[in-house]
Amino acid sequence: MKTVFWLFMFLVGLAGVVIPLTYLYTASKLPRLESEFDVESQLRHRIEGDRMSVLAGRMDQGGRERAAVTFTRPDFSRMPKDLVALYIRQMDCPTYFQTPREDGRAWAWRLFAGVTLGTAPPGDGSCERHLAMRIARQIGIEGELPLSVAAHRLHAFFQKDQLVAYDLSTIRFERGVIGVEDAARKLFGRELGELQLSELAELQLALPPYGFYGDLKACKNASLIRQNRDLLLQDLAGYALVSEERARNAIAQPVACLSVK
Repeated sequence: MKTVFWLFMFLVGLAGVVIPLTYLYTASKLPRLESEFDVESQLRHRIEGDRMSVLAGRMDQGGRERAAVTFTRPDFSRMPKDLVALYIRQMDCPTYFQTPREDGRAWAWRLFAGVTLGTAPPGDGSCERHLAMRIARQIGIEGELPLSVAAHRLHAFFQKDQLVAYDLSTIRFERGVIGVEDAARKLFGRELGELQLSELAELQLALPPYGFYGDLKACKNASLIRQNRDLLLQDLAGYALVSEERARNAIAQPVACLSVK
């Protein structure tokens, strides 16, 4: 019995040394991620380069198109609240903004479990980690361990609303179309802030976990688009994230891509 106990204590002590060293070694191989400025700089370099590569192949390079190349710092206050509600609900995190940011022991356990056990403890902290890992992927980080370490570093200075804003602003739909503002222009021909609730629900179908951007762009099977859109709206009202009246009015609207085409 004593042998088992001391073996267990040895393994615990070994883990207490190996895990921190592994974390520090992995962190040293990552891009600089000490502040929001570092993240913004990394993203700007990648996203503006992607957009410019598309623009360079076009004959028309007017001021409006050149301005669309610029990556601006994501601002949660500019994100349509209905789109945010749709997004957090479809992440299965309807209470995301009703719970405090996960920190301390709970977050440390989440990091340990994710890195060593490959599990995701329940709670809204799992959504924070998921968003941080998605942002890390857009910076170019790959691999479960590097992504976990990068997510931990991002979580150290990003608040909940910033995680959502950066994620929505960096989703890649196709070459040169990055972020929900680009997607709104491409799919609806209008700015994101001008979209109605029914259109935002259609845009949600282009976002994770669905990824129907290609179908929406081609307006493929409009009846199925409408059916899925209406289900999202009914679900949103069911969680009291929008009023039932607003959901009904949005359901009554035609599929937006038909009028755009």
